[in-house]
Amino acid sequence: MPGEGLRDRKKRRTRAALARAAVLLAAERGLDHVTVDDISAAAGVSPRTFFNYFAGKEEAVIGPDPDAAARIAARIAAQPEDRSAAVVVRDTLLAEIADELADDPELCLLRIKVVHQHPALLTRLFAAGEETEQHMVAAVAARCGLSPHDIYPHLLAAAAGAAFRVAMTRWASPEGRRDPARLAELFIEAMDLVAAGLADPPHRSDEG
Repeated sequence: MPGEGLRDRKKRRTRAALARAAVLLAAERGLDHVTVDDISAAAGVSPRTFFNYFAGKEEAVIGPDPDAAARIAARIAAQPEDRSAAVVVRDTLLAEIADELADDPELCLLRIKVVHQHPALLTRLFAAGEETEQHMVAAVAARCGLSPHDIYPHLLAAAAGAAFRVAMTRWASPEGRRDPARLAELFIEAMDLVAAGLADPPHRSDEG
């Protein structure tokens, strides 16, 4: 990452190694048969180091990116002003998809499978995305000149999150085509449907 120092790079690699180990072990053995000690050993670190990055094995499987929320907000703010908010959000999340799949698309597929095998992980996954969604709301509101309390940025962010989850689920299905380009296609299709009704915010009214 630009401007990243050696210490930060090492921390990012350690987090990624722990998340990868957690997903691979959970896919191989089942989450109930994997311990923090197992994950730490597979990643070549101590359990104490594990807890510097994750609260438990469930969080490690989900592997939330601590930088995602701020990065998404910055990408929304950086896009040209003449683009609709829905298109801006779509292209921002497409960039996130590209980053997620750049190194290891198979790991992403495995993570989705493990999450769907353990319903409790779905709840954790939605909770992990809440902070990112709130940053998206604030960025969309600022871009559109709206209050972050207005309904439009909340609805657009929630709809984009739903479109992202639907695209991921369809991409990971056994009958799906699982190359990275297909995931982007599915997300564009879902967001185009969203944009048909959410292309631009309504004019803000001082009433009510």
